[in-house]
Amino acid sequence: MYLPSEKKQELFENHGRLKSKTDTGSPEAQIALFTYRITHLTEHMKKNKKDYSTQQGLLKLVGKRRKLLNFLHKTDITRYRAVLADLNLRK
Repeated sequence: MYLPSEKKQELFENHGRLKSKTDTGSPEAQIALFTYRITHLTEHMKKNKKDYSTQQGLLKLVGKRRKLLNFLHKTDITRYRAVLADLNLRK
């Protein structure tokens, strides 16, 4: 895969709730990972406009991230706002 385990651990350490390398289950860490993958796939789609399988995967990732953001919004609004500010998401 294009994302080495060191980069994943760095994402989890910087954006996870517990700020540890093994914090893979928190919504913040998962949203950070999805955001990284979405930006990577978006760059790929800019070069390859007719790659429909990648486009489908990108839309699925966006949906998964949206569901996690909605869950975080319902459970803890302060963590939700912190994630939006930390990852520069617009909503």
